[in-house]
Amino acid sequence: MARRNLNDLLSFVTVAREGSFTRAAAILGVTQSALSQAIRGLEEQLEIRLLTRTTRSVSPTPAGERLLNAIGSRFDEIEGELDALTELRDKPAGTVRITCGDHVLRTTLLPKLTPVLRRYPDVHVEFDVNYGFRDIVADRFDAGVRLGEAIDKDMIAVPIGPQLRMAVAASPDYFASHPIPRKPRDLLDHICINMRQSGGGLYVWDFQKRNQQQNVRVEGQLIFNTSTHIVEAALAGLGIAYLPQEEFEPHIAQGRLTNVLDEWCDPFPGYYLYYPSRRQPSPAFSLVVDALRHITGPDASPRSTSPPTRGSQKATKGK
Repeated sequence: MARRNLNDLLSFVTVAREGSFTRAAAILGVTQSALSQAIRGLEEQLEIRLLTRTTRSVSPTPAGERLLNAIGSRFDEIEGELDALTELRDKPAGTVRITCGDHVLRTTLLPKLTPVLRRYPDVHVEFDVNYGFRDIVADRFDAGVRLGEAIDKDMIAVPIGPQLRMAVAASPDYFASHPIPRKPRDLLDHICINMRQSGGGLYVWDFQKRNQQQNVRVEGQLIFNTSTHIVEAALAGLGIAYLPQEEFEPHIAQGRLTNVLDEWCDPFPGYYLYYPSRRQPSPAFSLVVDALRHITGPDASPRSTSPPTRGSQKATKGK
């Protein structure tokens, strides 16, 4: 069956409802002759008369009345949906799905998005806390957040926080019975708290002091895959921990943890929000990106290149 011309059907519905070619032509923005030709072509294609024309009025035939009742409401629904899309554009709404780590969720995402969520009740955000590398396209996420990660070239990378530093810390009780490490290799003689990476291996502690870099495979009695439990173990005096400095700062300030090897912990690029460059952003997603964007410094604008990294492991550490 030949596909019908929807413009001709819309022309018919408009004429039938208005009862006038003149008014219908004005509504549709076409000439009366073009409108009359469209109706005539539709009648010829259907091989049935749809409108009765007199010098004073235009009215649908029984066949035209049946067609009007059948399709008129469909055009109304389409028009309503188009209006709803326009409203959605002007009024952010919908769900934004983000995969991220626990640390960045607590320290960056929730604090920055709280004002947005309060102001826009129709915007919803779903967080997937995951320490592995997710394929955000295949897994239908809107965006991902990672730390110093090598991002694919077809992704937009937006910095959402300042530079970070790693830190080495343990409790005063631990150091009361163990010497203070002076260089990274000294950690080989200490009890350290390890982190299990998403790929299964243990995180190798990597240190950088200006142009010097040292990697140390530490050992200890405890292994965790979340930073929260590593901090708790360090506070309990069960070993030396290595995490983003933010995790330790409140406890260092209160004297509950002691920071060491500070000169070996150079700053490195912080967290990035990344998403496909081909993505057509919804108003809700654009709102989330704008709220998360770190606006200080030259890297405030989105870019389609990977952020610089200190090492491949930093992508999963302390997220």
